[in-house]
Amino acid sequence: MSDNTEMKKFTTVNFLNLALGFLGLQFAWQMRIALSEPVTSGLGASPLLYSLIWLAGPFSGMVVQPIIGVLSDNTKSRFGRRRPYLLGGALITALALWAFPHSAGISDIIGKLFHFNMPSWGGLLIAAIMIWVIDACINIAQGPYRSLIPDVVPKEQHAQANSYISLAIGLGSVIAMVVAPALKYIFDYQMSIPAQFVMAGVAFSLAMLWTCIMIKEKSTAQENNTKQLTLPEVEKEIKKDGFWKSMKEFFLLSPEVSKICLMQFFTWIGMMCLLIYITPFVMHTVYNIPDVAANPIAQSLKDTAQNYALICLAVFNLVCFLVAIPIGNLANRFGNKKVHIISMISMIIAYLGLAIFKTNALAVLCFMALSGIGWASVCALPFAMLSKYIKPGTEGSVMGIFNIFIAGPQVFVCTLVGWFINASVISANGNINHHYEYTFYIGALCLLAAVFVTNMIKEK
Repeated sequence: MSDNTEMKKFTTVNFLNLALGFLGLQFAWQMRIALSEPVTSGLGASPLLYSLIWLAGPFSGMVVQPIIGVLSDNTKSRFGRRRPYLLGGALITALALWAFPHSAGISDIIGKLFHFNMPSWGGLLIAAIMIWVIDACINIAQGPYRSLIPDVVPKEQHAQANSYISLAIGLGSVIAMVVAPALKYIFDYQMSIPAQFVMAGVAFSLAMLWTCIMIKEKSTAQENNTKQLTLPEVEKEIKKDGFWKSMKEFFLLSPEVSKICLMQFFTWIGMMCLLIYITPFVMHTVYNIPDVAANPIAQSLKDTAQNYALICLAVFNLVCFLVAIPIGNLANRFGNKKVHIISMISMIIAYLGLAIFKTNALAVLCFMALSGIGWASVCALPFAMLSKYIKPGTEGSVMGIFNIFIAGPQVFVCTLVGWFINASVISANGNINHHYEYTFYIGALCLLAAVFVTNMIKEK
């Protein structure tokens, strides 16, 4: 990439064009986060099995993003380095989003086509496969997307660019979450779960197409006269020692990089305690709905609880949207580290409030709003901290490796935390439920560890 001084400063319009694709990407993520539990539990998944299905996300992040990062760094096409992955990932995700809530029907169709009886868990198997496809393809788009920032944005504007990404994450999530509850409360029309997934797929595809058209990439090979690897050469590099070589070079960027990664590790254990379990927490703890796999309940009660979970996520992301740009401006003035610590402390307080006032729906909504401050910071400032150490031409591989410290902690949450919740059974009047509030105690403890590590970082 050319020297930073030759790059034109981004205007507000440029930032908005850059961020719009991520707004669409959030439609896909939010449907995945908010409504995968109602779909899978309706197919018979226990809390532990639901958590294990969530492993699709971290495994995709740890495997797909590093590989796609290296590939996108070394891709040469008339469409650019990043754009083929952005648009391709969006289109395949859209198809999987449509298929996911129809998993039971797809299972039946497969049985009829091949003339055999699918097992009772066939629909759940198809649902798990679709979740893995969704997560893998979102990661195909998300890794190169983050790499666009150091590709095309001047270094002194990286914090602002990441803040606009946070703004897009918040706004996209709010819109995605508020549509179904708004239709219900204003027009008394309950939008079906399949319709919400279709909405997410269309929004993701169109928004990503807009960003791919409006953001012009630069050719690293042309500007730096560096040799780009062909696809077979990239594959050979990855299969041999390329990955471990990249890991070694990644940590040699600066001693502070290791601290930033450790901060991310603890942060994302805490974050996933909310993102994975907020919908079952609202349904089964706030609304005291028993395990629907073991105790069938009225659809109207499920719809009410699901809509409130969507509202909680909408408020959570609305606050993220509102504070994203101010957080970027404050970080430019006072430093990423100080602002990030304060933001995470606010999230710790919110987590404790969620766990303590677990049956008070209004209190839960207020604490979800408070946690949105930390979410805005998590979506922006760690990336801004890391971007100061990235060497030109390695943006994709660096972001791919960094994503391991986001995806890896999720394995812990999906397995050990999932097992712990599954074992924390509440049995009353013949109904089975679980202590989902325990996830927020675990999350608060991990976020506190992240605060201590952040305080040890020496900002460049």
